[in-house]
Parts: sequence; structure tokens; C-alpha cells
Amino acid sequence: MATDSKAAITELLSKWDDYQLSQLSRIHRARLEQAIEEEVEGVSFLLTYKGHISVQDHQEVVKLRERGYRVDGSKLLVSLVINQDTHVHRLIWKSFLKLHRILPKLEALLKEMQELASNPTEGLKFVECLSDQAAQLKEHRNLGPTVTIIVEGASGGDAVTSTSRKHGGRKLTRRQKVFKRILPVGSSRQDDQDTVTTKAKQGRIEGSVPMECAPTLEEREGSQPSGSGIRDTIQGHGTGPSEAIACDVGGSLIKESSNLKHGAEHQMLGSPVTTMAEDANRGLDTVTSKSKKDTDPKTAMSELLTQCGDYQLFRLSNFYRERLKPAIEEGVEGLSLMLRDGQHFSGQEHEKVTELVEKRNRIESSKLFFSLVMEKGSRARRVMWESFVKMRNELPKLDKILNEIQELGRDPYEYMDIGRDLCDLSAQLKDVQQKHKETLRAQTETMRVNRILTREKVKVFQLVDRYIELTVISAVRDRRLVEHELLARGRDHEQWTEKQLQGELKKFRTDELFQCSFFQSKSKSGRSAAVAGAAGIGKTTMVQKIVHDWATGKLYQHYQFIFSFKFRHLNSINCRINLRELILDLYPYFGNILEEVLKNPEGLLFIFDGLDEFKHRIDFADSRGDTEPRHVCPDPEWRCEVSEVVYSLIQHKLLPGCSVLVTTRPTALHLLKKAEISDWAEILGFVRAERKEYFHRFFEDQTVAAAVLKHVEENEILYTMSYNPSYCWILGLLLGPFFTQRHRDPQQAPKTITQLYSCYIYNILKNHGREIESPRDVLLRVGQMAFTGVSEKQIVFTDGDLIKYNLQPSQFLSGFLMELLEREDSGRSVVYTFPHLTIQEFVAALAQFLTPDPGDILKLLTEFHSMKDGRFEIFLRFVAGLSSPGTVQGLEEFLGPFPHETTYRVIDWVKEEVQRQSGNTGSKSGKRSLLNTLHYLFESQNRGLPQAALGSVETLSFSELRLTPIDCAVLSHVIGLCDTINHLDLWSCHIQCEGIQRLGPGLHKCQDLGLGINDLGDSGVKLVSAALRDPECKIQRLGLGWNRLTDSGAEDLASALSTNRSLTVLDLDSNELGDSGMKLVSAALRDPECKIQELRLGRNRLTYSGCEDLASALSTNRSLTELELSENNLGDLGVNLVSAALRNPECKIQKLWLGRTRLTDSGAKHLAAALSTNRSLTELELSGNKLEDSGVKLVSAALRDPECKIQELQLWGVGLTDFGAKDLASALRRNRSLTWLVLGSNSLTDRSVPALRRLILTLPRLERIWLDGNRFSSDGQNQLKSLQGTRPGLRVSL
Repeated sequence: MATDSKAAITELLSKWDDYQLSQLSRIHRARLEQAIEEEVEGVSFLLTYKGHISVQDHQEVVKLRERGYRVDGSKLLVSLVINQDTHVHRLIWKSFLKLHRILPKLEALLKEMQELASNPTEGLKFVECLSDQAAQLKEHRNLGPTVTIIVEGASGGDAVTSTSRKHGGRKLTRRQKVFKRILPVGSSRQDDQDTVTTKAKQGRIEGSVPMECAPTLEEREGSQPSGSGIRDTIQGHGTGPSEAIACDVGGSLIKESSNLKHGAEHQMLGSPVTTMAEDANRGLDTVTSKSKKDTDPKTAMSELLTQCGDYQLFRLSNFYRERLKPAIEEGVEGLSLMLRDGQHFSGQEHEKVTELVEKRNRIESSKLFFSLVMEKGSRARRVMWESFVKMRNELPKLDKILNEIQELGRDPYEYMDIGRDLCDLSAQLKDVQQKHKETLRAQTETMRVNRILTREKVKVFQLVDRYIELTVISAVRDRRLVEHELLARGRDHEQWTEKQLQGELKKFRTDELFQCSFFQSKSKSGRSAAVAGAAGIGKTTMVQKIVHDWATGKLYQHYQFIFSFKFRHLNSINCRINLRELILDLYPYFGNILEEVLKNPEGLLFIFDGLDEFKHRIDFADSRGDTEPRHVCPDPEWRCEVSEVVYSLIQHKLLPGCSVLVTTRPTALHLLKKAEISDWAEILGFVRAERKEYFHRFFEDQTVAAAVLKHVEENEILYTMSYNPSYCWILGLLLGPFFTQRHRDPQQAPKTITQLYSCYIYNILKNHGREIESPRDVLLRVGQMAFTGVSEKQIVFTDGDLIKYNLQPSQFLSGFLMELLEREDSGRSVVYTFPHLTIQEFVAALAQFLTPDPGDILKLLTEFHSMKDGRFEIFLRFVAGLSSPGTVQGLEEFLGPFPHETTYRVIDWVKEEVQRQSGNTGSKSGKRSLLNTLHYLFESQNRGLPQAALGSVETLSFSELRLTPIDCAVLSHVIGLCDTINHLDLWSCHIQCEGIQRLGPGLHKCQDLGLGINDLGDSGVKLVSAALRDPECKIQRLGLGWNRLTDSGAEDLASALSTNRSLTVLDLDSNELGDSGMKLVSAALRDPECKIQELRLGRNRLTYSGCEDLASALSTNRSLTELELSENNLGDLGVNLVSAALRNPECKIQKLWLGRTRLTDSGAKHLAAALSTNRSLTELELSGNKLEDSGVKLVSAALRDPECKIQELQLWGVGLTDFGAKDLASALRRNRSLTWLVLGSNSLTDRSVPALRRLILTLPRLERIWLDGNRFSSDGQNQLKSLQGTRPGLRVSL
């Protein structure tokens, strides 16, 4: 739209008064809904930012948009707009005027208004005739003063204006999205408070972003621009000319101020600004003021960009390229829109970027965006960086990068010089550095892999050949666990992996842990990073790779030295020590030169691996650490406890400026809560592709690798835990023989974790068991030590521990305990650890069956199950699994028979625990406890136990508890073996398609199946449809609401409904069926054998067209008694079709929901006619429609008929006034059926109280009436409330 057209419309708006503009909003309501549909979230944000709608309302709009309901979102937003006070409509239309360029339908509407603008008189007459009140309201106009801003040094151009208002500040609690770019740089919610005129230089680049400046010759050559740069006036996106910003390449950025209230002070860089306040009927008064120095980060960054030449921006872009891609993922669609508006992106290019976002692939979207910008050239790059400035508040990662640039300057390659300066060493230091690198390289270049299942104990591999990059995210999950760490991490591993794939979480490389560490020479503050990960996830291997890469010159070369320690080694230091001695003890070749090394802490990285293994407590929350010397180690020569040395390094009390990396299991994360940690990360482990890569590297024969991977993927129990590299090692070790040895049957491969670990111990016994006299006795003692470790969270054992349990190192023990060298103050010693935490837990469980007299094992198991931190959960699964004779058959060859008494006790305990927990599902913890006991049933592989334990249970409810695919497999197993479970409630369990696939075999056995809010999609619903086709299907009630079901999935569902004869209730609320999907469902309803009685289709994007098919089906269907159609765009025509079906004498519908279907008094006429003859309807919901008094009168008149059966009538928010209340009371005075009446959120006042009192008293069966949300005074409310005691059971809600 041309600027003159825009000005013409602005002029027209100024001639219409507030009331006329509010009527204009109502006239164009439907067109406005369609016009803003595509960008409803952005429009809502702008109106919220301007204060026209509340933050809460904005959040509701966003929720609808995020669920894919743009139509509903735009309807809600327009409804909110129309319901505003009349004076707000002027401001809203001005906001719409700013959006025309990105909303084509809105632009078309404004062009029609432009035709009115060509003849303002006729245009004014057109709108004035909308209401007789127009003339009266004209007297109440308040257009406010006009202010002109003249920028010194600018030439030419016409003055242009914009207006706004001031309002109370509000805080946006949701993420601010694309449309903040529409607001001018430096604007606030006080923008447009007054009419503002800016005279500036001609040549605006319409649609560009602020500071789009032409490069000087010096810039093109890569040097810094001179002070006399080229000045441009730039217009912001979608803004009027009045919001243009003058930009001086030489460093002067001139901005309009949004605050004219305090002496018209204007923020700027460089030149003074003169403001001229213009009175409507008088001349100009000039006010001049000097600006204050602008310290706003956006302004500072904008100034820095103006000083950057094109070549410098090119270097800056390349330097930060890899970090910028993930940093902009959350806002990439908004950035792309800015580039499109500035005509740097074509419409097709913008669509490609947004298409990837809609496909939930933000990573590729940001890559494409960056690639396109770099292809376009210098102008596009400058606009990109300026857009970054505008979006920085919404993108924290981007803001972090911009803060770095502001602090360090515009030439990134100077940063590298800083890093190189830190590494300038003397000849002597270079010699020791070289020695140190050679030593570390030798220590880290190989991996020792335990091969205990063969007679070759250990096999050595090159690290580079076996290392697989792990998925690491820049966040840490819950620091306190309420279940076993492997289960907790496994439970949400797929969810977090999906978030990472969608760009909601950042995956980063190990070299990014200390992205800015070589800048520490400036800040002297130092950085500490913490990396968390479950046992066996790869923390120690990652540390090994970091050290190896530094030693070989591949990583962190800005560090002069890396010193790596293991907490398990530090445990042996039981005397006071200083940092110098600590380093020399491990790296003695530093000698006297260590003092020189420690003088440059900025060049040092200290690594401490395995905080969870440290036996000494480090209390970061201890305030005495800042005051008492014994808690702080001030210098490398200060002697103290080793824990205090570590504390002081992490807290930057010792060698401030150095970097520190700490790794830990989640069990010790809480210890670091108060530590000075600047960077947090967590290792997620393997995603699908990394699992595949692991097995292909593990086996030389790729055919075997593929077979093992296939077995793991098909077995949900094994696959779910294979995110953990150590677990993959166990799987590869144990499953390989089943696919390589001729005598092994792949069908006999382990399928439960107990079977897997039994196989593991069996192989150890087979290879090493005959080397000792009594394997059972030795294994019992190892198991007792392991059990003590599980109880006390101990995973590292010493020679003292072995002696305590009468154990001696031997070849047999090496199968259980990998020998690790540990240095003590007196020399080398050995510590022991199980290859994985789960192996320790299995051996501990095995000991319970090897103990001659287990004592009161039932009490012990119950106590373990009640532990809140979940440390015994996997242990208990193993105990239950070992009660299976088939599982322990191989072990009994070497260990002798397991005591039957112990086995029976364990089975009895499992049975009793399941029964106890099945009645305790009222809380989330109760549901989790029940789920764990079902895992015990699965591990036991006892086919009669589920029926015995759950024989009296009819309902299993896990609603709102996140379930993994392994949980779903367990549920399917239990349901398949138990005939009494009728109701399975999995509402909002996030099971998705993979979970429903695991559940599939048992679904058809349930009578009531709740699967709402599970993101099943069409593929998931297809699996449910297969259950409906099962000849033995018992499903009577099926909930599939909020599952992204479209017409594609509806085809499978409708096909299943045509053959199913059990289903009576079908909930499809809040999906995406549309009219095409409705047509398919309607076809199923026409089948004479259809048994569906209740059908819910609310919020499914249905229109009049879909109602045609539905009405046709209703004309023949004789089973349907309840129909939900609320929040669909049916309109009067669609409701008319439904009304026609109600008139059919054979119609059986008893409950009908038509809330928010855009029904008006016109459609109410047909509905009322149907109600006058219908004798089946007992409940009618019409809330949220614009019936107003006339429509309510029509509906209520139908209820006069003594044959009317309606018991519940809902008229919430229908525009009912006091006049309508009188008609309602009159119409219903003879009604004898009504029991519930909802009249909330209407416009009732005290005037209607007498009529309402008569109504309440004359309805003999009325039990409850809702009147909340109206405009009654306290006296009026008291009069209505007083009626509650007049009849037993009567309630009046206000």
C-alpha cells in the first residue's frame, strides 16, 4: 500500500469518532478474522504489547495457535478486540494499519477503506449512519497535541505523523515472537502517545530494518569507516513513515523518543535533537534538548554495527556462524520475515524457511536461513545483524553472543590473537608443555574394552576408532531424583531427544563447553562448567577425548595446560595437601617450573571427573567458605583438605581466571546447586543414529551388527535402555554370540533385563567359574558387597572392602571388577568398580537368592520399594525377575538350585505389592509406584501372576504420568494376561505413536480406553483403528481428543467403525478433521449397525459443509443420543441443518452442545422451531453465541411447551440483558422440566433481579442456576442468594 494511501486512511480514521470505529470493527468482524488468521499470534502479541488486550488473553490465543487452531485463535482475538471500550478501537485500527504489508487480506480491506478516503464526506456519512449516537460521541473526542521532531542535519522530505496512547505497563510472560519487529527501535508501550512528525532525508528504504546504511569506500576495502558517513533514514517493518530512524554511518544513530512526557528528551548518539510541539490551532513552539548517553544494549550494539564495514561484518558472520545457527532457531521465522519485508528474501525463500519450522525442523530452518543470507551479499548480512539486535531479548543464546561482541569488539579474529597471546611460552615452558602433551596423549590414545565373556580379558582399541560423539545438551534436568537415575533419564530421554531434534534444545560439541575461555584475560573471572550424565553414559570417555584432543593439538589450544583428576583417585588422599603437591603427585615432571605455569591461570583448565564418587563432602552452600581460611585455599602453596582445594578452584578463590570442568552423575547434582557454575550441560547419550553406529563399530561382521541392532529395536525393553553406551556394550557382548554361533538360537536371545544380566553372569561363570572351588560362595560375598554399595550409593571399592567380605583378587573377580590404578600418597593402589551400575545391582539382587537364610525378605523388599529416591527400583526388578525358573536355569548349573522358599516369598511380595499399589493411584507418586510394580510382573515372566495380583482390579489409571515405550510394553503384557481390567486411562501420558504400537496387542481387551492428549497423529490412530477391527474387540468408550487427527487418519477410523459393533462412545474433540474428515465419520454413522451413542466433535474446524454430511447421517442414525459440536464455525446455516435433524420424530439425541458455533438470533429461529416439536432433547448448550435478547427469547419460547423435556439449558455469554431476562422469566414460568440454568457472563444488572427471583421461584424442579460474571450490585447478589433456602437442594451461584 502506498504511503499516500496510508495517509489517506489515517486521515479518514481521524474524522471518524470512537463509536463509529467500534461499529466499523463489528461490521468487518468476519473479514478481520480471516485477514489475521495466518499471523494471529503476531497480531495478538502486538496488541498485547500496545496494551489493547491482556497478557492472559494473549496466552489463550497463542495456545490455540500452537495447537494448530488458527481459525479459533483469530476468532478469539477479534472477539476480544470488539469487546473493548469504544475509545480503544481507534488505537487498534492504527495497529492494523501497521500490519497491512504482511497480511494480504487485511490490505485488501484497507484498500476498500481507501476508496472511502477518496471521498471523506461520503465515507463519514456511511459510518455515521451506523448509529444515532454518533453525533453525541463526537463531542468526546480526544485526539491530543501534535509534536514534530526535526533532526538537525537532515534535509528534504515531508513531515509525516503517527499517533498513540499511553497506558499502564504490563509484563509479557510468554516468549515474545515475530511481531516485536514491527515496533520502532527504542519504542515502548508509551509509543504513539502523541502525534509525532519527523522531518528526515528523502530516500527511505521501505520495509528495511533500522541502520541499513550504504558502505563507504573504506568499508568496501575492509577498513573502518570515516566519520563523515552516508546518512539514511530507515523505516521499520510495517511501521508508518513517522517511525523512521536516521542513521549516520559515521556512528550517529538518531532515534525518536517514546516519552514526550518529561521535557521531550530524546535518546540518540551524536547529534542534538530539536522537537517542535504543534498545537492543533496555533503555530509551532520549539523545544530543544540534549539527549542523555544511551546505555541500552540494543543501542550500543546498533552503534557498533554502524562502525562495522561490510568486510568486518563478513568476518563476524563467518566467525560466529556455527554458534549463530542454533542461537536463532527459536526466532528463525521472524528473522526470515524481516528479510522478506526488506526485499532481501523472496516470498518463496521465506516460505521454505517457515515450511521447515512447521515441520518441526528448526535446526535445518536456521541453517537454510543463514546460508541464504550469506549468498545474498553485504546488504542482506547487515540487515540480518540489525534484525539480530531487534530479536535479542527473545533469543537468550543470541543475546549471549551479542553481549560477547559488545564486550570484545567487532573484529572476531582479534579474539584469536588474544588466545594466541595466552599461549606464548618461554622455551622452558614449551619443553614441559611438550612433555605434558606426550604424556597425556599416551595415557588417552587407547580404550581398554573388557572382553570377560571370552578368555581374552581385555582388548585395546584406538580411541579415535571407537569413540562416538554423544548427544550433549546445554541444560540439566531435575537436580533431585524421585526414581532411579537410569529410569528417570530413560523415561524422558526420547522426549528430550525429540526436543533437541526440533531445535528446542541445543546440541553442542565438547569444544563449545568453554566458548569464551580465551577471553578471560579481559574479565579475570574464570569459568566453571558442569557436565551431568547417568552411570555409564560416557562422562569419563568424554573427558578422555577432551584431554586427547588437547594433547594432539585439535582442541582448546588457547589453554597452555590441562590437568585432569578423577575424584575416585582423590579419595585416597587422607592428609592435608596443597595444589602444587596435588599436581606434582600426578605429573612429577613439572618440578620447579610448576610455579611459573601457575602464574598464568587464564591458560589453565582443571578437570575433575566423577563428583558422585568423591567420599568427602564439598559444601558450596557453606557461607563460612567466604570468611574462614580453612574453607578457602588462597594460593597453590596453601595446605588444606583436598576437598577445599577443589572447592576453591571451582569457586574461583584459587587461581582466579582458570577454567574448571566437573562431571557427575545426577545423584550428586544437588551438591553443585550453589556452586559458581557458569555453564551447565548434560549428556543425553545415544540417539537412534548413534546407536546404529555403535553396533556397527562393535562388530567386525556388519551382518551380525545389523542382526543385533534389529533384535534390540524389536525388543522395547532392551531398546529403551540402549541410549546408554555402557548398556550397549553389554548388549553387544551378550547378544553377539546368538547371531554368530551355530548352536545358539536367536529366538532364545534375552528379552527382559533380568534374562540379559543372567546371561551375562552365566558367561562369566562358564569362562571363569571352574577356576575356584565354590563359585556360589564367592558370588554371594561379592553380592553382599554390591548390596552394601547400592544401599550406601557406593560404586567404588577398595582393597579394604574386599578384605571385609573375605574376597581376594583373582581371575574370577576380574570378571566382575575391572582393575583401576589409583594413586595414594604412599604410592599406587587398586580400586574396584563394577563395569556398570546395573551389573552391581543385579549381583546384589542375586545375593538375596544365594543367602541360606534371607530372614524377613518381605519386610526388606517393602522397605526398599518405599525409598523416595528410587535407588532400589532396578534392584527390585531383578529380584522379581530372578523368581522365574526359566531365567535362572542356566545359573543353577554353576550355583546350585535357588531356594524355593525365597522364590515363593518374592512372588508373594510382588502379588501383595501390586494389590496395595493398585488402590493408591490418586497422586503422581502413587501412579509411578504402581507402574514399577507392573514392571516386577513383567520381569517375573510368570503368566499366572498378573491375574492373581490384579484379579479384582478393573481400572488402571496413569493419566498425566509420562510413559516410555517400555512402560507401554509392560502394560500391554499385563493387560494381555489379566481379563478383569476394563478401563485403561492413559490421558496425557505422552505415549505418541511408538507407545501405542507397544500397547497394540492388548488394546482391544479394554472396554473403556482413554488416549486423549497423546500426540498420536494419524499413524497412531491407525493402530487404534486396528484394535477396533479385532473380532474380539471389547472397546465401548474411546477417547482420542487432542491427538492431531486429520481427515487422513479419519479414513482408517471410519473404516474400523463400519465393522466395529462394540463402540458406543467416541471422543474426537480438538482434532483437525475438517469437513472432509466429517464426511468420512458421517458415512460410518449412516450404517444401520452403528452403535455409537455419544459423539464429541468440538473444535474440529467444521463448517456448514461438514454439517450437510452430518445432518444426512442424523436423518437415518437411530443410536446417537449425545452430540458435541461446540467451537466449530457452523454459523446459522450449519445449525439450521442440525435443527432440521432434530425435527425428525425418530431423532434420539438427548444432549446437544452448540456453544461458540457463531449462531445468531437468525439461526435461533430455526432451532426454536425444532425444539417446539422435539421430545428427546434434555440438555442444550448454546453458550458463547451472539444470540442476544431476541435469540434468547426465541429459544426460551420453545421451552413453554409442557411436552418440552429440556432439563439443562446453558446460555453463558450470549449477550443477554435485563430486557431479555424479563422475556426469559415470562417464557419459562410454566416450564416443569428445567433443573439447571446457566446465565453467567451476560449483561444482567439489578434491574433484572425481580424477574430472576420470579423465575427461580416458579421453576419447581430447578436445582441450580449460574449467574456469575454479570453486573449485580452486592445488594442484588444478596437478594438472589437469599432464595437458596427456599427449597431443598436449590443453589444460586454468583
